Order: sequence, then C-alpha cells, then structure tokens
Amino acid sequence: MQQLHKQLSCFCFRFAPMGFPRFAALVLLLIAMLWVLYPLPSDGNWNVKKQQLQTFRPFNIAHRGSNGEMPEESAPAYRRAIEEGADFIESDILASKDGFLICFHDVILDEMTDIADHNEFADRKRTYEVERENITGFFTVDFTLDELKTLRLKQRYWFRDQQYNGKYPIITFDEYILIALDAPRVVGIYPELKNPVFINQHVKWPNGKKFEDKFIETLHKYGYKGAYLTKPWLKQPCFIQSFAPSTLVYVSKLTDLPKIFLIDDVTVSTQDTNQSFSEITSDKYLDYIKDYVVGIGPWKDTIVPVENNYLQKPTDLIIRAHAHNLQVHPYTYRNENKFMHFNFSQDPYLEYDFWVKKMKVDGLFTDFTGSLHAYQEWTNSFTLRIQGT
Repeated sequence: MQQLHKQLSCFCFRFAPMGFPRFAALVLLLIAMLWVLYPLPSDGNWNVKKQQLQTFRPFNIAHRGSNGEMPEESAPAYRRAIEEGADFIESDILASKDGFLICFHDVILDEMTDIADHNEFADRKRTYEVERENITGFFTVDFTLDELKTLRLKQRYWFRDQQYNGKYPIITFDEYILIALDAPRVVGIYPELKNPVFINQHVKWPNGKKFEDKFIETLHKYGYKGAYLTKPWLKQPCFIQSFAPSTLVYVSKLTDLPKIFLIDDVTVSTQDTNQSFSEITSDKYLDYIKDYVVGIGPWKDTIVPVENNYLQKPTDLIIRAHAHNLQVHPYTYRNENKFMHFNFSQDPYLEYDFWVKKMKVDGLFTDFTGSLHAYQEWTNSFTLRIQGT
C-alpha cells in the first residue's frame, strides 16, 4: 500500500503541469480506482433500521468468531459467525508495541501465526513473566502493528480445517468493531481486556493513558454506550469482559456498558488480585462485584465438575449468581468429541439442551455458532408449536 502511494505521488507530480481540469480528472479517476482496490468499511449501514438483537433466549456468543471453521479472530471467522446467526461476536484484545489494539488471544504469536516462517523476526524471541509464570516466545508487544500485519493466522487445532492457514492477517480492534457495525442486522460485540497487567507493563501510551483507557476510548469512538438493555445499548450491544476484577472496577468509572467477570479454573488465581476461585465465587464476593458487572463467565467444568469425562453433581454457582442478579455466560462449547463429555453421546445439541434448559444459563460461548443457532431455532420453533396447540 505504501509503495502504491509513492507511485501515485510520482504520477501526480509528473502530470501536474498538464492543466488543472485534466489533472483534477485524473486525480478523481485514481481515487475511484483506490476505492475499488482498497474499500473502507461502510458506515452507511450503521444507522439504517435493522433486525434487532434477540433478548428472549440465551445469547449465542461466537467465541473468537466461528473459529471451529476458520482461524480464530480473523475477519472471515467473524463474518461467518454473523452469517450463522451469532448474537455477539467475541474477541480478545491485546496491544502492539506501538500501542495499537489488536484482536488476538495469546500474548505470544508462536502457535497461531506463521511467525516461524519470518526470518526477519528471528531475534525477537523473549522471555517474560505472564500471570506469575515465565513464558518464552514472540510477544505481540514486541512488534509494531505494521509488522504484525505481515503475519498470517493459523487454525489452533490440527483436527479442524487447515485450508485457511496462512491466508488472513491479524485484525485491529477497530476492524473488528466495523465488521459488527456493517452487519445486515444488529450484532453485538463482546471484547475482552486480555492480560491487562502484562500489557500495561510493556506498552506505554502518551499522557499516562492505560490499556483500559485506550480500550474504552475506542468503544466511545464508535458510539458504544448505555447500560444493559437501554435503548443506546440495544442499538449497539456490547459486553466488556475480563478475568481481572480490578480492571472491571476501573473501567466502570469510564463507561456504563455492561461488564462480565470471567472466572478461570478452580486452581487458578486472579491475575491482578491473586484471589482464589473459592473467594471470587463466594456469596460475599458476588455481592461485591455485582456493583460493577452484570454477570460472570465461568469455565463450564467449574459449574458442573467432571470425573473420568462424566459430569458430576452441579454446583450451586448459577443459582447463587442469579440470586445476586448476575447473568451466567459459561465457556467454551465445542462440537468435537475431544471436548464433549460422555453424558452427551457425542451430540452437541444434547449438551446445549442440558445447559439451556436444566442449568438455565443466560449466554453460551461457542466455537460453532451455527450449531448453537440451529439448536435455538429448532427448540424455539418446537416450543411455539406446542404452545399453539
């Protein structure tokens, strides 16, 4: 793109003496050509009347897009999820060395990109402490956005479709938002402030701004505002999520957008406050955190423990969360046998049915948006038929 700009500059300089009318016509022609070759995301679709977000059943949350089919957090994965019926497209937000916010899950690039094929970056490998553990690899915070854009994404799991490896670039937070805004119906976003402690240690912004500040500034730039289910929120739905409770408390001072407190495995402490699972799921803590969040997002196997790949007796976490007026959005639902417990006989619809009807969750993070949408449409249609008889 930079090379094209240089060529156009030389072209315009060369033909400037030909007279203003002809020169202006050439400039307009070149602008038209650029628009075709490098179209900007349209903002013409933002304010038209669209099909509204459904709020009568649990939310279908496309975990990193439709990443069961496409490389996670890629633009095609998000567009595919929208096509398949996602209510929200979810993303992990990190930062580049020069302070741009990007959609990427891992703090290192090693597993999910073709960084190993880029010899020009061979000397960038580092070892940093992340969440009280030393990790070695190629970190996003050691690359500028332009450098990150030269990399291409890969599918995380070998047993998923590999044909899209090496085709799609890392996208920015802005590009992700524009995908949602350009959708033909109202589609919410569900961005995560990923590893905020680590990002704030390694990336510095002017005027003492923090990662959290830049994150909220980006949302405000595109008009995201409003408490849960208010008119502004329903127009542009957004949940803000994080595993770091202090980050959620901080951003609560910056926006009234609804927030979700993510909860890790029972053995993992919070990355910022070093609190245990039992502490952050206690009634006392739920009563505290409800002043800052509208819900929690636990790993599903902490809600219903698993032994020998069979579900055991459910805990009372969902019941207690609902008693504190908190929604529950568990993660992550995946179709493959590798991830499914024996109780569901390798049938993802049975798993969805269990969590929606028996456990009564309010939203589900899924790698396979289409499967969840098909289940929801089928069960909703069946319920309507029963009610009509």
